[in-house]
Amino acid sequence: MPAGAIELCWVDGELLPARSAVVRADDSAFREGRGCLTTLRIAAGRPRFLARHVARLRDGASALRLGKIDESTIRHAVAELANAALPDGEGAIRLQVSCDASGATHLIGSARALGKDPGEWSAVIFERPHDGASLGAGLKISSRLTLSLAADAARAAGVDEAVLLNARGELVEGANSNLFVVSRDAVAATPPISSGAVAGIARGLVLERIPEIEVRAIPRLELIAAAELIAVNAVRGARPITRLDDRSIGSGKPGAWSQRLAEALADDE
Repeated sequence: MPAGAIELCWVDGELLPARSAVVRADDSAFREGRGCLTTLRIAAGRPRFLARHVARLRDGASALRLGKIDESTIRHAVAELANAALPDGEGAIRLQVSCDASGATHLIGSARALGKDPGEWSAVIFERPHDGASLGAGLKISSRLTLSLAADAARAAGVDEAVLLNARGELVEGANSNLFVVSRDAVAATPPISSGAVAGIARGLVLERIPEIEVRAIPRLELIAAAELIAVNAVRGARPITRLDDRSIGSGKPGAWSQRLAEALADDE
């Protein structure tokens, strides 16, 4: 099981031991990687950005032709799993929608503890090129081979994140986050979703709340020369990456944009 995983899951309305056989052999996520997912933070007993996670799952299920998933079902799964698996009110919940060969839609949830949560991250560049844009452009889908291998590389290197570039050497995303680069003249930018990046909930919130951030291609040289590099996701919020491939980013300390992005993600809605 993944590190920090809690041995309890939610399957189509039923709480079960996580080690139970809960996925059908003809499940679309298992058989062909056709499923959509989201991971949300439970903080002080409340799910953060819940409405956006619900919309992500519903839109993903529709785009991947997995069937209709009701908002009430998603909300019930979050509440029941959080109450049963995270009694102290802190942790993360992963929800996945898939379908079987008969066309029935399935929702599976799992929970995990947060584990270590350093205020500053280190990272490595994953040298295998990112897959680029796909038919699931922007969606967070079950087929995540390249991102999973990148996350493995980060763990093997003893760092917090892996940075992925495309075949042209342009920044795409992190294995577990969207990335923002701040230039030496204090201009912030992030890669477009068309590059193949997941349309992260935290990324969307930051761009809504700080509209002057540029969305454009970011070449490798600009990444390495950045004054700040910031990872954002809906579970951790904003985390400054102060070391990349054993080199300091900028001054090697969190900068003003790191704080600004963290503040943009402070409010749930």
